[in-house]
Amino acid sequence: MAEQEVTLLKGNEAIAHAAIRCGADAFFGYPITPQSEIIETLSLLKPWETTGMVVLQAESEVASINMVYGGAAAGKRVFTSSSSPGVALMQEGISYMAGAELPGVIVNVQRGGPGLGTIQPSQSDYFQATRGGGNGDYYVIVLAPASVQEMADFMDLAFELAFKYRIPAMLLSDGVIGQMMERIVLPPYKPRRTEEEIRKECPWATIGRTKDRQPNIITSLELQPERMEERNIRLQQKYQTIRENEVRYETMHCEDADYLIVAFGSAARISEKAIELARKDGLKVGLLRPITLWPFPSKEVAAMAEGKKGVLSVEINAGQMVEDIRLAINGRVPVEHFGRLGGIVPEPDEIVKALKEKF
Repeated sequence: MAEQEVTLLKGNEAIAHAAIRCGADAFFGYPITPQSEIIETLSLLKPWETTGMVVLQAESEVASINMVYGGAAAGKRVFTSSSSPGVALMQEGISYMAGAELPGVIVNVQRGGPGLGTIQPSQSDYFQATRGGGNGDYYVIVLAPASVQEMADFMDLAFELAFKYRIPAMLLSDGVIGQMMERIVLPPYKPRRTEEEIRKECPWATIGRTKDRQPNIITSLELQPERMEERNIRLQQKYQTIRENEVRYETMHCEDADYLIVAFGSAARISEKAIELARKDGLKVGLLRPITLWPFPSKEVAAMAEGKKGVLSVEINAGQMVEDIRLAINGRVPVEHFGRLGGIVPEPDEIVKALKEKF
């Protein structure tokens, strides 16, 4: 067994290291706080000298996502990263990729908004990520890391799911996870695929050929409404398959809990400490942490909430995921929201106080 490589990294730095190691072919991005360490680390590591990976600072976020579109159309493992207002600029390109059924990875290290907002952490892009964000009836797979280790681990998972379903995948992180430092185990190096391997894995790609040797055409445009409806129906069927097979979540202290906290990302980490404080105070609280925000673990949330006195959605926003929780539970258990705004990260004792006041 190969010796594990253990190091101390920021979450953003872990993304860069993991991308190189999981065989990414290219990164196209643009600096914006609090995710700039991703492109900075890639520039320092110089993967073009070792693995052949392309690293390019584009002139804008719009250019970045369109470069990702082009690379993905060639069957390459390509990704971009940005923060909330930058990802907003990418929404047209993400919608194009979803319509053309192209795999690619978008990393969003969230900051507060709306607008330019603040450079402080937030989770207020939940709707932007899980509702598609751009035009049309589409979704992207959304993974929510809660540690620096998961920032690294989820890069490979995001590419795996993106190519498995020919769909964009997003890592929805935030400024807390992006900037914090933790000890992590680096993933092993994967060999980059040869052109022949790409043609075999991605027969639809522009480097491939149809049976009559004509080049494949990648587009999200269809002028005939009947054919566009057929494409949309196929997309909806694919989304249903993803809902049935790719839901990910974890639970903590739910076996004897009277109350349930649902939280993702950094809010889940803070909630773990809040649960520890609440239990010392005689309040039995459990945690359900969605790892996939889309597909959302609706059935699992409903099942875990059964018989509880209340469910508290803890988010660093004004209340977005709470809507999915309420839809899942459908009025069978009281559901409330607690969050802080403007880039303020809640304290564990604030969450305990909210539990006591709201139920």
